[in-house]
Amino acid sequence: MLEDIQRIHFIGAGGIGTSAAAKWCLAHGKTVSGSDLHASPVSDALAQLGATVHSGHAPANVPDDVDLVVYSPAVPETNVERIRATELGVTQWSYPEFLGALSKEYSTIVVSGTNGKSTTTAMLGLILEAAGYDPTVIVGSLVPGFPMGNVRVGRGRFFVVEGCEYKAAMLQLNPEMIVLTNVEEDHLDYYRDIDHIRETFQTFADKLKGKGLAVWNKNDPESNRIAFDRGVTFGMGVGADYDGDSIELALKVPGAFNKMNALAATAAAMELGVPFETCQRVLSQFGGIWRRFERIGTWKGAEVISDYGHHPTAIRGTIQAAREMFPNRRVVLCFQPHQHSRTKELLDEFVEAMKTADAVVVPEIYAVAGRTEGDDVSSEDLVAKIPGAAYAKDLDGAESVLRDVVKEGDVLIVQGAGDVDDLARRLAA
Repeated sequence: MLEDIQRIHFIGAGGIGTSAAAKWCLAHGKTVSGSDLHASPVSDALAQLGATVHSGHAPANVPDDVDLVVYSPAVPETNVERIRATELGVTQWSYPEFLGALSKEYSTIVVSGTNGKSTTTAMLGLILEAAGYDPTVIVGSLVPGFPMGNVRVGRGRFFVVEGCEYKAAMLQLNPEMIVLTNVEEDHLDYYRDIDHIRETFQTFADKLKGKGLAVWNKNDPESNRIAFDRGVTFGMGVGADYDGDSIELALKVPGAFNKMNALAATAAAMELGVPFETCQRVLSQFGGIWRRFERIGTWKGAEVISDYGHHPTAIRGTIQAAREMFPNRRVVLCFQPHQHSRTKELLDEFVEAMKTADAVVVPEIYAVAGRTEGDDVSSEDLVAKIPGAAYAKDLDGAESVLRDVVKEGDVLIVQGAGDVDDLARRLAA
Protein backbone atom coordinates (compact mmCIF):
# COMPACT_ATOMS: atom_id res chain seq x y z
CA MET A 1 0.00 0.00 0.00
CA LEU A 2 2.66 2.52 1.05
CA GLU A 3 4.99 1.65 -1.82
CA ASP A 4 2.60 3.35 -4.25
CA ILE A 5 2.57 6.59 -2.24
CA GLN A 6 5.47 8.92 -3.02
CA ARG A 7 4.65 12.41 -1.71
CA ILE A 8 3.48 12.72 1.91
CA HIS A 9 2.66 15.80 3.99
CA PHE A 10 2.64 15.63 7.80
CA ILE A 11 0.55 18.04 9.89
CA GLY A 12 1.99 18.21 13.40
CA ALA A 13 5.35 17.00 12.11
CA GLY A 14 7.12 18.02 15.32
CA GLY A 15 5.36 15.35 17.37
CA ILE A 16 7.44 12.46 18.66
CA GLY A 17 5.30 9.92 16.77
CA THR A 18 4.55 11.80 13.55
CA SER A 19 8.20 12.77 13.17
CA ALA A 20 9.19 9.10 13.43
CA ALA A 21 6.73 8.26 10.64
CA ALA A 22 8.15 11.09 8.54
CA LYS A 23 11.69 9.80 9.08
CA TRP A 24 10.61 6.32 7.98
CA CYS A 25 9.21 7.84 4.79
CA LEU A 26 12.42 9.79 4.13
CA ALA A 27 14.50 6.65 4.65
CA HIS A 28 12.36 4.93 2.01
CA GLY A 29 13.00 7.64 -0.57
CA LYS A 30 9.68 9.42 -0.30
CA THR A 31 9.22 13.18 -0.69
CA VAL A 32 8.23 14.56 2.70
CA SER A 33 6.83 17.94 3.69
CA GLY A 34 5.29 18.98 6.97
CA SER A 35 4.31 21.70 9.37
CA ASP A 36 4.00 22.36 13.06
CA LEU A 37 2.89 25.31 15.16
CA HIS A 38 6.47 26.14 16.13
CA ALA A 39 9.95 25.13 15.05
CA SER A 40 11.61 22.63 17.40
CA PRO A 41 14.67 20.37 17.51
CA VAL A 42 12.42 17.56 16.24
CA SER A 43 11.23 19.51 13.18
CA ASP A 44 14.78 20.80 12.59
CA ALA A 45 16.01 17.20 12.50
CA LEU A 46 13.43 16.40 9.82
CA ALA A 47 14.66 19.31 7.72
CA GLN A 48 18.24 18.09 8.05
CA LEU A 49 17.12 14.70 6.71
CA GLY A 50 15.62 16.33 3.62
CA ALA A 51 12.03 17.22 4.53
CA THR A 52 10.48 20.60 3.79
CA VAL A 53 9.15 21.75 7.16
CA HIS A 54 7.06 24.88 7.75
CA SER A 55 6.64 26.73 11.04
CA GLY A 56 2.95 27.50 11.48
CA HIS A 57 -0.07 26.15 9.59
CA ALA A 58 -1.19 27.54 6.23
CA PRO A 59 -3.08 26.12 3.23
CA ALA A 60 -0.09 26.81 0.99
CA ASN A 61 2.04 24.39 3.06
CA VAL A 62 0.19 21.47 1.46
CA PRO A 63 1.76 20.69 -1.95
CA ASP A 64 -0.77 20.50 -4.79
CA ASP A 65 0.69 17.18 -5.97
CA VAL A 66 0.74 15.46 -2.57
CA ASP A 67 -0.43 11.82 -2.47
CA LEU A 68 -1.22 11.51 1.24
CA VAL A 69 -1.68 13.76 4.27
CA VAL A 70 -0.89 12.34 7.72
CA TYR A 71 -2.00 14.32 10.75
CA SER A 72 -1.34 14.14 14.46
CA PRO A 73 -4.41 13.10 16.50
CA ALA A 74 -4.22 16.56 18.12
CA VAL A 75 -4.96 18.24 14.75
CA PRO A 76 -8.72 18.86 14.25
CA GLU A 77 -10.70 18.70 10.99
CA THR A 78 -10.92 22.49 11.11
CA ASN A 79 -7.14 22.85 10.67
CA VAL A 80 -6.49 24.93 7.54
CA GLU A 81 -4.15 22.32 6.08
CA ARG A 82 -6.68 19.53 6.53
CA ILE A 83 -9.29 21.74 4.87
CA ARG A 84 -6.87 22.29 1.98
CA ALA A 85 -6.24 18.54 1.70
CA THR A 86 -10.01 17.99 1.49
CA GLU A 87 -10.24 20.58 -1.30
CA LEU A 88 -7.48 18.76 -3.18
CA GLY A 89 -9.27 15.43 -2.71
CA VAL A 90 -6.21 13.96 -1.02
CA THR A 91 -6.45 10.90 1.24
CA GLN A 92 -5.95 11.83 4.91
CA TRP A 93 -4.79 9.41 7.59
CA SER A 94 -4.34 9.99 11.29
CA TYR A 95 -0.95 8.98 12.66
CA PRO A 96 -2.46 5.75 14.13
CA GLU A 97 -3.92 4.94 10.69
CA PHE A 98 -0.49 5.43 9.12
CA LEU A 99 1.00 3.02 11.66
CA GLY A 100 -1.79 0.59 10.84
CA ALA A 101 -0.82 0.63 7.17
CA LEU A 102 2.86 0.30 8.05
CA SER A 103 2.14 -2.65 10.35
CA LYS A 104 0.79 -4.61 7.38
CA GLU A 105 4.18 -4.38 5.65
CA TYR A 106 6.00 -6.30 8.41
CA SER A 107 5.70 -8.97 11.06
CA THR A 108 4.58 -6.47 13.67
CA ILE A 109 5.26 -6.63 17.40
CA VAL A 110 3.08 -4.18 19.33
CA VAL A 111 4.06 -3.07 22.83
CA SER A 112 0.93 -1.79 24.53
CA GLY A 113 -0.33 -1.02 28.03
CA THR A 114 -0.75 1.89 30.43
CA ASN A 115 2.88 2.27 31.51
CA GLY A 116 6.31 1.27 30.22
CA LYS A 117 5.57 1.18 26.49
CA SER A 118 8.43 3.37 25.29
CA THR A 119 11.12 1.80 27.46
CA THR A 120 10.02 -1.75 26.65
CA THR A 121 9.85 -0.93 22.93
CA ALA A 122 13.38 0.51 23.05
CA MET A 123 14.73 -2.47 24.99
CA LEU A 124 13.18 -4.99 22.61
CA GLY A 125 14.29 -3.06 19.53
CA LEU A 126 17.89 -2.92 20.77
CA ILE A 127 17.86 -6.64 21.63
CA LEU A 128 16.57 -7.61 18.18
CA GLU A 129 19.16 -5.31 16.59
CA ALA A 130 21.97 -6.98 18.57
CA ALA A 131 20.64 -10.40 17.58
CA GLY A 132 21.01 -9.50 13.90
CA TYR A 133 17.28 -9.30 13.14
CA ASP A 134 17.69 -5.76 11.69
CA PRO A 135 14.23 -4.61 12.89
CA THR A 136 12.31 -1.45 12.14
CA VAL A 137 11.36 0.29 15.41
CA ILE A 138 9.16 3.30 16.18
CA VAL A 139 9.24 4.50 19.77
CA GLY A 140 7.56 7.44 21.50
CA SER A 141 10.84 8.74 22.87
CA LEU A 142 14.46 9.20 21.78
CA VAL A 143 16.75 6.18 22.04
CA PRO A 144 20.50 6.92 22.30
CA GLY A 145 21.29 3.73 20.39
CA PHE A 146 19.22 4.77 17.36
CA PRO A 147 20.92 7.34 15.07
CA MET A 148 17.54 8.90 14.20
CA GLY A 149 16.39 8.83 17.84
CA ASN A 150 12.74 7.82 17.70
CA VAL A 151 12.93 5.43 14.75
CA ARG A 152 15.20 2.68 13.52
CA VAL A 153 14.75 1.71 9.90
CA GLY A 154 15.81 -1.87 9.24
CA ARG A 155 15.59 -4.38 6.41
CA GLY A 156 14.42 -7.30 8.51
CA ARG A 157 10.86 -8.57 8.72
CA PHE A 158 10.11 -7.35 12.25
CA PHE A 159 8.50 -4.02 13.15
CA VAL A 160 8.44 -3.11 16.85
CA VAL A 161 6.01 -0.30 17.67
CA GLU A 162 4.12 1.20 20.58
CA GLY A 163 0.37 0.67 20.60
CA CYS A 164 -1.21 3.67 22.30
CA GLU A 165 -4.53 2.97 24.00
CA TYR A 166 -5.87 6.54 23.78
CA LYS A 167 -9.07 6.45 21.70
CA ALA A 168 -8.27 2.76 21.09
CA ALA A 169 -5.54 3.75 18.61
CA MET A 170 -3.84 0.35 18.91
CA LEU A 171 -6.83 -1.27 17.19
CA GLN A 172 -5.51 0.22 13.93
CA LEU A 173 -2.47 -2.06 14.14
CA ASN A 174 -2.04 -5.52 12.66
CA PRO A 175 -0.01 -7.43 15.29
CA GLU A 176 1.66 -10.82 15.09
CA MET A 177 2.84 -10.42 18.68
CA ILE A 178 1.47 -8.25 21.50
CA VAL A 179 3.54 -7.34 24.55
CA LEU A 180 1.15 -6.07 27.24
CA THR A 181 2.89 -4.19 30.06
CA ASN A 182 -0.11 -3.53 32.32
CA VAL A 183 -3.70 -2.25 32.25
CA GLU A 184 -4.84 0.55 34.57
CA GLU A 185 -7.36 3.38 34.61
CA ASP A 186 -6.26 6.21 32.33
CA HIS A 187 -7.62 8.36 29.48
CA LEU A 188 -10.96 8.62 31.26
CA ASP A 189 -12.03 11.42 28.93
CA TYR A 190 -12.49 8.61 26.39
CA TYR A 191 -13.02 5.42 28.41
CA ARG A 192 -15.97 4.99 30.77
CA ASP A 193 -14.06 2.98 33.37
CA ILE A 194 -11.55 0.17 33.85
CA ASP A 195 -14.01 -2.35 32.39
CA HIS A 196 -14.22 -0.33 29.16
CA ILE A 197 -10.41 -0.17 29.03
CA ARG A 198 -10.03 -3.92 29.58
CA GLU A 199 -12.73 -4.69 26.98
CA THR A 200 -10.81 -2.62 24.44
CA PHE A 201 -7.59 -4.49 25.20
CA GLN A 202 -9.56 -7.74 24.83
CA THR A 203 -10.63 -6.62 21.35
CA PHE A 204 -6.98 -5.93 20.61
CA ALA A 205 -5.89 -9.32 21.96
CA ASP A 206 -8.50 -11.00 19.75
CA LYS A 207 -6.60 -9.74 16.68
CA LEU A 208 -3.95 -12.37 17.47
CA LYS A 209 -6.35 -15.32 17.28
CA GLY A 210 -4.97 -18.09 15.14
CA LYS A 211 -1.85 -16.20 14.13
CA GLY A 212 0.16 -14.73 16.97
CA LEU A 213 1.58 -14.82 20.46
CA ALA A 214 0.90 -12.57 23.45
CA VAL A 215 3.38 -11.72 26.20
CA TRP A 216 1.65 -10.37 29.30
CA ASN A 217 2.27 -9.30 32.88
CA LYS A 218 1.26 -11.98 35.37
CA ASN A 219 1.60 -9.51 38.26
CA ASP A 220 -1.08 -7.27 36.78
CA PRO A 221 -4.67 -8.16 37.80
CA GLU A 222 -6.36 -6.60 34.76
CA SER A 223 -3.97 -8.21 32.26
CA ASN A 224 -4.79 -11.59 33.79
CA ARG A 225 -8.49 -11.00 33.07
CA ILE A 226 -7.82 -10.75 29.33
CA ALA A 227 -8.25 -13.99 27.39
CA PHE A 228 -5.33 -14.63 25.05
CA ASP A 229 -5.47 -17.31 22.38
CA ARG A 230 -1.81 -18.19 22.90
CA GLY A 231 0.95 -16.66 24.97
CA VAL A 232 3.51 -16.53 27.74
CA THR A 233 3.75 -14.52 30.94
CA PHE A 234 6.42 -12.45 32.66
CA GLY A 235 6.47 -11.27 36.25
CA MET A 236 8.15 -11.19 39.63
CA GLY A 237 7.58 -13.94 42.18
CA VAL A 238 4.33 -15.21 40.67
CA GLY A 239 5.52 -18.30 38.83
CA ALA A 240 5.46 -16.59 35.43
CA ASP A 241 6.98 -18.27 32.39
CA TYR A 242 9.67 -15.60 32.51
CA ASP A 243 10.00 -14.85 36.22
CA GLY A 244 12.39 -12.31 37.64
CA ASP A 245 13.07 -14.57 40.62
CA SER A 246 14.80 -17.10 38.37
CA ILE A 247 16.05 -14.89 35.51
CA GLU A 248 19.23 -12.92 36.21
CA LEU A 249 19.13 -9.48 34.58
CA ALA A 250 21.64 -6.84 35.70
CA LEU A 251 20.32 -3.38 34.79
CA LYS A 252 21.92 0.07 34.76
CA VAL A 253 18.50 1.72 34.98
CA PRO A 254 16.87 1.75 38.43
CA GLY A 255 13.37 0.89 39.59
CA ALA A 256 11.11 -2.14 39.87
CA PHE A 257 9.20 -0.89 36.83
CA ASN A 258 12.35 -1.16 34.70
CA LYS A 259 12.88 -4.74 35.88
CA MET A 260 9.37 -5.51 34.62
CA ASN A 261 10.05 -3.72 31.33
CA ALA A 262 13.25 -5.75 30.93
CA LEU A 263 11.44 -9.01 31.67
CA ALA A 264 8.79 -8.15 29.08
CA ALA A 265 11.43 -7.39 26.44
CA THR A 266 13.37 -10.55 27.31
CA ALA A 267 10.28 -12.76 27.11
CA ALA A 268 9.30 -11.33 23.71
CA ALA A 269 12.83 -11.61 22.32
CA MET A 270 13.37 -15.17 23.50
CA GLU A 271 10.02 -16.23 22.04
CA LEU A 272 11.37 -14.87 18.74
CA GLY A 273 14.46 -17.05 19.08
CA VAL A 274 16.97 -14.62 20.59
CA PRO A 275 19.47 -16.26 22.98
CA PHE A 276 19.12 -15.23 26.62
CA GLU A 277 22.78 -14.14 26.67
CA THR A 278 22.03 -11.51 24.02
CA CYS A 279 19.16 -10.14 26.10
CA GLN A 280 21.40 -10.05 29.18
CA ARG A 281 24.19 -8.21 27.38
CA VAL A 282 21.98 -5.56 25.78
CA LEU A 283 19.98 -4.87 28.93
CA SER A 284 23.13 -4.57 31.06
CA GLN A 285 24.24 -1.74 28.76
CA PHE A 286 20.84 -0.04 28.41
CA GLY A 287 21.08 3.47 29.84
CA GLY A 288 17.51 4.61 29.41
CA ILE A 289 15.74 6.91 26.95
CA TRP A 290 14.69 10.54 26.67
CA ARG A 291 12.44 11.74 29.50
CA ARG A 292 12.24 8.30 31.13
CA PHE A 293 14.09 8.73 34.45
CA GLU A 294 16.60 10.79 32.46
CA ARG A 295 19.44 12.28 34.51
CA ILE A 296 20.02 15.62 32.82
CA GLY A 297 22.41 17.43 35.18
CA THR A 298 22.54 19.24 38.48
CA TRP A 299 21.05 22.44 39.91
CA LYS A 300 21.97 24.03 43.22
CA GLY A 301 23.89 20.85 44.04
CA ALA A 302 20.82 18.66 43.46
CA GLU A 303 20.54 15.86 40.90
CA VAL A 304 17.91 16.76 38.26
CA ILE A 305 15.83 13.98 36.71
CA SER A 306 13.32 14.55 33.91
CA ASP A 307 10.51 12.04 33.50
CA TYR A 308 7.53 11.87 31.15
CA GLY A 309 5.36 9.78 33.49
CA HIS A 310 1.93 11.31 34.07
CA HIS A 311 -0.02 8.51 35.78
CA PRO A 312 -0.03 7.83 39.56
CA THR A 313 1.72 4.49 39.07
CA ALA A 314 4.46 6.21 37.06
CA ILE A 315 4.96 8.82 39.79
CA ARG A 316 5.32 6.13 42.47
CA GLY A 317 7.76 4.22 40.28
CA THR A 318 9.91 7.25 39.55
CA ILE A 319 10.17 8.24 43.22
CA GLN A 320 10.96 4.63 44.18
CA ALA A 321 13.68 4.52 41.49
CA ALA A 322 15.19 7.77 42.80
CA ARG A 323 15.34 6.34 46.33
CA GLU A 324 16.94 3.17 44.96
CA MET A 325 19.58 5.07 42.97
CA PHE A 326 20.18 7.80 45.57
CA PRO A 327 19.57 6.26 49.01
CA ASN A 328 19.23 8.55 52.03
CA ARG A 329 18.76 11.65 49.88
CA ARG A 330 15.74 13.94 49.98
CA VAL A 331 13.44 13.57 46.97
CA VAL A 332 11.73 16.74 45.70
CA LEU A 333 8.95 16.24 43.14
CA CYS A 334 7.84 18.95 40.72
CA PHE A 335 4.88 17.36 38.95
CA GLN A 336 2.87 19.06 36.22
CA PRO A 337 -0.48 17.25 35.88
CA HIS A 338 -1.38 16.40 32.29
CA GLN A 339 -5.00 16.90 31.24
CA HIS A 340 -7.85 18.04 33.46
CA SER A 341 -9.98 14.91 32.99
CA ARG A 342 -7.17 12.57 34.09
CA THR A 343 -6.42 14.76 37.11
CA LYS A 344 -10.07 14.84 38.17
CA GLU A 345 -10.74 11.12 37.73
CA LEU A 346 -7.52 9.97 39.43
CA LEU A 347 -7.13 12.82 41.94
CA ASP A 348 -6.93 10.67 45.08
CA GLU A 349 -4.48 8.27 43.41
CA PHE A 350 -2.27 11.20 42.39
CA VAL A 351 -2.33 12.56 45.93
CA GLU A 352 -1.26 9.25 47.48
CA ALA A 353 1.52 8.77 44.91
CA MET A 354 2.89 12.30 45.35
CA LYS A 355 2.92 11.93 49.13
CA THR A 356 5.76 9.41 48.73
CA ALA A 357 8.12 12.32 47.89
CA ASP A 358 9.70 14.42 50.64
CA ALA A 359 8.66 17.76 49.12
CA VAL A 360 6.14 18.51 46.37
CA VAL A 361 5.65 21.45 43.99
CA VAL A 362 2.69 21.35 41.58
CA PRO A 363 2.37 23.83 38.69
CA GLU A 364 -1.04 24.28 37.09
CA ILE A 365 -2.46 21.47 34.92
CA TYR A 366 -1.17 21.22 31.35
CA ALA A 367 -4.14 21.35 28.98
CA VAL A 368 -3.85 19.09 25.95
CA ALA A 369 -4.77 20.30 22.47
CA GLY A 370 -7.55 18.34 20.82
CA ARG A 371 -8.78 16.67 24.00
CA THR A 372 -11.90 17.22 26.05
CA GLU A 373 -11.03 19.63 28.85
CA GLY A 374 -12.81 21.43 31.65
CA ASP A 375 -11.83 23.89 34.31
CA ASP A 376 -13.53 22.17 37.24
CA VAL A 377 -10.26 20.87 38.68
CA SER A 378 -6.96 22.59 39.41
CA SER A 379 -3.53 21.69 40.70
CA GLU A 380 -4.64 23.57 43.82
CA ASP A 381 -7.02 20.67 44.52
CA LEU A 382 -4.03 18.31 44.64
CA VAL A 383 -1.93 20.63 46.78
CA ALA A 384 -4.76 21.03 49.31
CA LYS A 385 -4.58 17.29 50.06
CA ILE A 386 -0.77 17.00 50.32
CA PRO A 387 0.74 18.34 53.55
CA GLY A 388 3.46 20.90 52.87
CA ALA A 389 2.98 20.89 49.08
CA ALA A 390 3.29 24.14 47.14
CA TYR A 391 1.20 25.37 44.20
CA ALA A 392 2.50 27.39 41.25
CA LYS A 393 0.31 28.96 38.58
CA ASP A 394 2.92 28.34 35.85
CA LEU A 395 6.45 27.05 35.26
CA ASP A 396 8.10 30.37 36.15
CA GLY A 397 6.25 30.25 39.45
CA ALA A 398 7.36 26.66 39.97
CA GLU A 399 10.99 27.66 39.41
CA SER A 400 10.64 30.42 41.98
CA VAL A 401 9.22 27.99 44.56
CA LEU A 402 11.89 25.39 43.81
CA ARG A 403 14.63 27.95 44.47
CA ASP A 404 13.45 28.04 48.06
CA VAL A 405 12.72 24.31 48.39
CA VAL A 406 15.66 22.55 46.72
CA LYS A 407 18.84 22.11 48.75
CA GLU A 408 22.27 20.73 47.98
CA GLY A 409 22.24 16.93 47.93
CA ASP A 410 18.55 16.66 47.00
CA VAL A 411 17.17 14.68 44.08
CA LEU A 412 14.81 16.86 42.03
CA ILE A 413 12.32 14.97 39.86
CA VAL A 414 10.66 17.16 37.23
CA GLN A 415 7.80 15.06 35.92
CA GLY A 416 4.91 15.25 33.47
CA ALA A 417 4.03 14.85 29.80
CA GLY A 418 3.57 18.56 29.11
CA ASP A 419 6.12 21.35 28.77
CA VAL A 420 7.56 20.91 32.27
CA ASP A 421 10.61 19.26 30.65
CA ASP A 422 11.55 22.76 29.44
CA LEU A 423 11.85 23.80 33.08
CA ALA A 424 14.00 20.78 33.92
CA ARG A 425 16.46 21.53 31.12
CA ARG A 426 16.54 25.22 31.97
CA LEU A 427 17.46 24.42 35.57
CA ALA A 428 20.12 21.87 34.64
CA ALA A 429 21.68 23.97 31.87
